[in-house]
Amino acid sequence: MTKEKMSLRQMQKEAARAISTMQATNNNISQFNKLAHHNSQLWYSAVIDWYVEQYGDLPSKTGPGKDVILLHDV
Repeated sequence: MTKEKMSLRQMQKEAARAISTMQATNNNISQFNKLAHHNSQLWYSAVIDWYVEQYGDLPSKTGPGKDVILLHDV
C-alpha cells in the first residue's frame, strides 16, 4: 500500500514506527517540522518518506520499524 492510499490512522502508525527507530534529537525531529509546519498529515508523510529513503519500504514492512510493536497492536 502506498502512503497516498493510507488512512490517517495508518499514516500515524507508520510514522510512529519510523520515529521510534531514530535517535530522538532536536535536529532529527525538526527536519520534519520544517517540511510540514503546523500540518500533521504532511508531517506523517515526511517521516514516512524519510524512512522509505533510509530502508526502501514502509516501516511495517522492512528495516527496524517492522520489529516495533505499538501498544495499539497488542
